[in-house]
Amino acid sequence: MTPVIRLVDACRTFPGPPPVQALHPVNLTVEPGTYLTVVGPSGSGKSTLLNILGLLDRPSAGVYEFEGADVSELNDRSRTAIRAHQVGFVFQSFHLMPLRTATENVALAQLYAGAGRRQRMLDAGIALERVGLGHRRSSLSNTMSGGERQRVAIARAIVHRPSLLLCDEPTGNLDTATADGVLDLLDELHRDGMTLVVITHASEVAARGQRTVTIRDGRLS
Repeated sequence: MTPVIRLVDACRTFPGPPPVQALHPVNLTVEPGTYLTVVGPSGSGKSTLLNILGLLDRPSAGVYEFEGADVSELNDRSRTAIRAHQVGFVFQSFHLMPLRTATENVALAQLYAGAGRRQRMLDAGIALERVGLGHRRSSLSNTMSGGERQRVAIARAIVHRPSLLLCDEPTGNLDTATADGVLDLLDELHRDGMTLVVITHASEVAARGQRTVTIRDGRLS
């Protein structure tokens, strides 16, 4: 099968002075259906790697192939289209609109993919059911618990059935019991065949993956 992710000597240097090499040359292959966790301390290069994988940034040198296509040199419009249709993001801070309902927050992701309103609302309802929040679809996000808000964020990330789900410290703002519930949900998505890359500094989160790599000082091992 064609890998979802293939990095070949991909690196990222930010201009100075002096220039900073945030990510040294990386070689990484992630097959479809893989649950990969990336572990490293703060400042290790995790966010830089995530931004490249999610096409929010591009490598300074080397190659990034996404589902077999070299996306290293794509223009911004093409990269935006891939993110809208093929990549889902889950962040530590949820990034929900506080005065919008769960359904409206999830449907927003489909707006960028060009879906009509009726289809957006239908898909949002299905995604909320998938994460166990069908009963909260009309609730404002600022009335929800942290765990519920993260589930809404996950529903938003998977509503367009992406090829890749990227999670950046998805349990960082949650207590232990709530975090376990969110990680159980990620396990379920993986069992359903989704490809996941989870960035974390927590060993208990990393242990949920089927494969773990470590990043330190911009070097992957």
